[in-house]
Amino acid sequence: MTSSVPPVRARRRTALAALLCAGLAAALTACGEDPDQGTNGVGKLNATEIEKKAQRAADAADAVRLAGTLVSKGGTYKLNMRLKEKGGTGSVVSKDSTFELLRIGDELYLKADSGFWSHEEKPGADGGAGGAAADKLQNKYVKVPQDDPTYKQLRGFTDKKTLLDGMLTLHGTLNKGDRQTVGETRTVQIMGGKGEGGTLDVSLKGTAYPLRFARGGGGGTVTLSDWGKDFALEPPTRGDTVDYGKQLPKTSS
Repeated sequence: MTSSVPPVRARRRTALAALLCAGLAAALTACGEDPDQGTNGVGKLNATEIEKKAQRAADAADAVRLAGTLVSKGGTYKLNMRLKEKGGTGSVVSKDSTFELLRIGDELYLKADSGFWSHEEKPGADGGAGGAAADKLQNKYVKVPQDDPTYKQLRGFTDKKTLLDGMLTLHGTLNKGDRQTVGETRTVQIMGGKGEGGTLDVSLKGTAYPLRFARGGGGGTVTLSDWGKDFALEPPTRGDTVDYGKQLPKTSS
């Protein structure tokens, strides 16, 4: 007489397979139900709450690095700036020139190539002073007088609050986008409208820092990193500095 009961080993294999399948199914179900498992929970908030949380995190941070491109009426600027409350340092590249900025408190220093210092006047209009100025000032730090017309504009590149306020305020009705990644960090994206008012990627790991900002209409993209990492701000040496007086020469920037 043939037994209908399967051998012990077969029963064990069947039970093990069923257990593995059940575990896999449970894992897949859990992933589908909670995509924010293991994150800081920011992804569960609505777009307005995410924006406010990112703004608070940015305001509380002592320092940040901004790197990327911004497009404005004045042209396209490629930034690589480190900023904190007391000042900032870094480089700005425009179509015609490259310059470095260093600000310590209200003291602003500028180091630029000859393209930046070239005069707008026609050759010979000022007796060659434009070329002389470029030769004298290129690749040297120049302390920018506070009453100079370019002081406010250049200082803006080194001001943490000014730059972040412009990047962390999206325009139009806020909407919540998809999950993204910036580098190796998972993010949740919020948008102004459908993106025409800008997009902001907020970290899903640790503190809800903003990690990437894209202006609407192709206005440039900037990544934000090194949140809270301090850096030194030292004035340039006397040998690396040129005193140009109360007002800088006109530039092509």
